[in-house]
Amino acid sequence: MKEKILGEDRRSLLLNWLKESKEPLTGSRLAKKTNVSRQVIVQDISLLKARNEPIIATAQGYVYFQANKNAQRCSRVIACQHLGSETEDELNTIVNFGVSIKDVTIEHPLYGDLTGSLMINNRHDVAQFIKNIQEKSASYLLELTEGVHLHTLEAETDQQLEQTCQALFEKGYLLSSER
Repeated sequence: MKEKILGEDRRSLLLNWLKESKEPLTGSRLAKKTNVSRQVIVQDISLLKARNEPIIATAQGYVYFQANKNAQRCSRVIACQHLGSETEDELNTIVNFGVSIKDVTIEHPLYGDLTGSLMINNRHDVAQFIKNIQEKSASYLLELTEGVHLHTLEAETDQQLEQTCQALFEKGYLLSSER
């Protein structure tokens, strides 16, 4: 039987694996590698975040956010409204222009702004996100706000963001866009 990796040794390993990984790592995968429960990994990630490690929990798993100081990406927040059943089309429309979807935010009447990290970069990520929603019987945040939600988008050029907004507008999804 594989031995558990304990405490600080495990958190150090988790941090190294996250920094080295080119793709998100799931809590279940990390738990298996360290021979602990997924809940222990969740607690470890919380402790690492409390130490100001830039770890983001996405629908695909944990990501260590390494901002590339040399790359100046264009960013824009857009407001959209559509049905939950149109989410896959909305997300694919965005990534088709080479645009990344950083997050989704809704304004909840009790809790204020609720933001979920998405980090969706391509059609494969969209498919994985939709699959996870379906497998977990989870709800989209937009279901709490009659379909209204915000996305933070990032792209290499402002033209990509313009093309994306135009396509979303033509499909009736776009409410507004702010630079």
